Amino acid sequence: MLSVLTDNWELFREGFWTTIRLFVVSGVLSLVLGTLLAGFRVSPVPALRAVGTGYVNILRNTPLTLVFAFLVFGAPKMNLTLPTFFWSAVAALTVYTSAFICEVVRSGINTVAPGQSEAARAVGMTFIQVLGIVVLPQAFRAIVPPLTSVLIALLKNTTIAAGFSVLEAGAIPAAMAERGENQMLTLVWITIGFLILIIPLVFLQRWAERRTAVAA
Repeated sequence: MLSVLTDNWELFREGFWTTIRLFVVSGVLSLVLGTLLAGFRVSPVPALRAVGTGYVNILRNTPLTLVFAFLVFGAPKMNLTLPTFFWSAVAALTVYTSAFICEVVRSGINTVAPGQSEAARAVGMTFIQVLGIVVLPQAFRAIVPPLTSVLIALLKNTTIAAGFSVLEAGAIPAAMAERGENQMLTLVWITIGFLILIIPLVFLQRWAERRTAVAA
């Protein structure tokens, strides 16, 4: 069993390293875009609310595979070519995941007492100042568990990139099949690899929950 991993260590290492890169880059970009979209959803400007609502409703109801297909195959035909398949995968994961993060952040914003926003506006703060200084810091304390769940889903969704010429963990079984390796053992090691990546996120979630509970 161990030989399946040791004899193909370079393949496993490269695959999981690409998975980690996809997760980290897409996660950061998704947090930024998702938070921006959440700001649109609660904006006093109707046009921004419409943009945010339309984006979320469309992306949340579109299969991730179709998002990948559009950005990898469709976008180049519209002169929107990205440098590599890796960055096409990052774009697809970011565009898709940000819609879910938007709703998580918006739910956190809704937990903040309206009186705090009204008091901030009464002292002359703009909408952006109220959102960034008063509302979002409190909102993020409330959304640690669901936000972590979305990020874990993002980590697992990186495997779809394997179908679009990105050598990450999801592409390992096909490569191992070409080498004649045992597929069941290959899947066992891939599962162990994902558990190694996911378990720290779970502990981070619990630690953050305790910290925010103390802060509250």
